[in-house]
Amino acid sequence: MEQSPYRSLVIRLVRNYIIGSVVAVLGVGGAILSGSLSLPRSELLHLQAILLVSLLTMFVAEYFAFRRHIAPIRELFRSERPALSQIEAAYLRAHRLPSLAVARTLGPHLLGLSLPASALALLAIRLGWADLPYYYIGLAAAGAVLVACMHALIEFFLTAQSIRPLLAHLRAVGRRMHGADISLNGRVLVSIQRKFQLSAFLIGTFPVILFSLATQIRLNGWSQELGYDYWRWAGLILVTGVGFSSLGAWLLGRDVQQPIRELYEAMSEVQAGRLQTSASDLYSDEFARLTAGFNGMVEGLRSRERMNAQLLQSYYATLAAALDARDTYTAGHSQRVAEYSAVIGRAAGLSADELDILNKSALLHDIGKIGVRDSVLLKEGKLTDEEFEQIRQHPLLGENILLQVEPREAMAPLLPGVRSHHERYDGGGYPDGLSGEGIPAAGRIIAVADAFDAMTSDRPYRKGMPFAKAFAILEEGGGEQWDPVYVELFVSRMRGR
Repeated sequence: MEQSPYRSLVIRLVRNYIIGSVVAVLGVGGAILSGSLSLPRSELLHLQAILLVSLLTMFVAEYFAFRRHIAPIRELFRSERPALSQIEAAYLRAHRLPSLAVARTLGPHLLGLSLPASALALLAIRLGWADLPYYYIGLAAAGAVLVACMHALIEFFLTAQSIRPLLAHLRAVGRRMHGADISLNGRVLVSIQRKFQLSAFLIGTFPVILFSLATQIRLNGWSQELGYDYWRWAGLILVTGVGFSSLGAWLLGRDVQQPIRELYEAMSEVQAGRLQTSASDLYSDEFARLTAGFNGMVEGLRSRERMNAQLLQSYYATLAAALDARDTYTAGHSQRVAEYSAVIGRAAGLSADELDILNKSALLHDIGKIGVRDSVLLKEGKLTDEEFEQIRQHPLLGENILLQVEPREAMAPLLPGVRSHHERYDGGGYPDGLSGEGIPAAGRIIAVADAFDAMTSDRPYRKGMPFAKAFAILEEGGGEQWDPVYVELFVSRMRGR
């Protein structure tokens, strides 16, 4: 693979490390040595030499840690055609680099810097190269912990910025080579709340603790009593500062986490198809723009959903109208059957989704008649047994037609009603001879609506019968040809109109 993205990343990480080291180690550490200690020039040079030796030890330790951390990415760019799993591993490792930078910074600081520096400082005091109290080494070790934490904080955020071009490159490589969209899929490696809390805590406590340590060094020579008084005072300041920083960090983290949590919950609702949700627009900072944008996006999705639903309904209605147009005497039959089915469905307490499926099933219940010849379908006289058998096949033909529509899962809920609308409650229907509640509910409902429209519509060989007579026939056939519950619901609702 092309090496330039990898080289660019390494250059940026090394540059960031140098910046962090200069600011945190040389800047802060050098300021303490030169500004807090009143030492002869020779002793100050000895301490600066100890600091440089310790820094070299730290750099060597960090170099080996860095090579180990970046190894998966390095190996990826050495491969001519990497596997998808290799790209995914490098992508995940790149996301982990900010956290690894913290570990890489803290470990060598504490082990590679503090231990050698402490040992060399003890040796320098023992050999007379530095005239310092031994407890200064403890203070220096505490300062090293502070410096390490600040350096780690700087490294984390600089690394988080540096990896973004590489992440974009790896995603492009995944799409180009394997047609895969590589991402974390919502996986959280480091929460925003934790980042804010730790950052705010360090920023708030670092100056206070550093000032207390530097002051103790600067005021060397005080009496023991004054030293105790100082640390009682400094301890109170430290406890207050740490407590305030902790509280501020917690409040800041919560303030950021709450709108993010609400947006995530709203997105989960949208992902589940519940487009009536919206994010609460209660903020006056940048989250106000974010929630407004999210709500605008959801409103756009709702509009598109309404348009798609209208187009889909028009599609079903057009299919039904095209089928009914083959016979002027049955024009509007499918639409009327859908309306009558809806009367039964609402009376039966069906949900909105169930009513929608019932409506579409009723509109397409006779779609299989497309496969029946006009000479049979439009015949005015009595059908022969062979011709009637062709008519009896239309529920199966309708199911087979709908099975050809993609995506199949969109048509799957309609199949039971289309296939079973000519089944009889007593088991004498077709095509499967089902009976009772073994017949799908949609088929039982459409059977009542279909029979009622057939009886009340004009045909070439007869006039449509009055509603009252059709109601009587339905009630008489309830429990035999039709489901008695749906017959009763339909007749009572239609009579009450």
